[in-house]
Amino acid sequence: MSRLKTSAMDADLRKVFGNPVPELHEAAAGPGASPALARALELRSFLALAEEQVARVRDRVHADMNPDRDMGELSADKLRFDAQWLEAALDARDGYRAVLGELLRTMSPPGKETRPVRTSQLRAAATLTPPAAPAPPRPGEARRP
Repeated sequence: MSRLKTSAMDADLRKVFGNPVPELHEAAAGPGASPALARALELRSFLALAEEQVARVRDRVHADMNPDRDMGELSADKLRFDAQWLEAALDARDGYRAVLGELLRTMSPPGKETRPVRTSQLRAAATLTPPAAPAPPRPGEARRP
């Protein structure tokens, strides 16, 4: 369902993963698929569904407010319900866009493999300076040869 629908972030997905969305779905179904790709496509499908809900409510409100429509058919309760539904759909859409955008921003560009960062180990190099002269023996202490 939402695989066939476009979403506002399809171009971003293509930019990050290097292929159009239908090809990304094929790659995600294959062996060795990237977990990040699977997560991104899942978020994209949620986003596409939320965008579809926004469009449905918008279109319904536009139809209800059509100037050619009978004014007696207007219902404040129905419009209030549509406003609540629209607000929920917009919140969902904005949330999915934000999460998907953050995921795509944190990914490396296509063709660049992520490598572990090498850190050099700091070594403390301390040398003890020998005393200039041996300390005199204490009373009662045996002398060393």
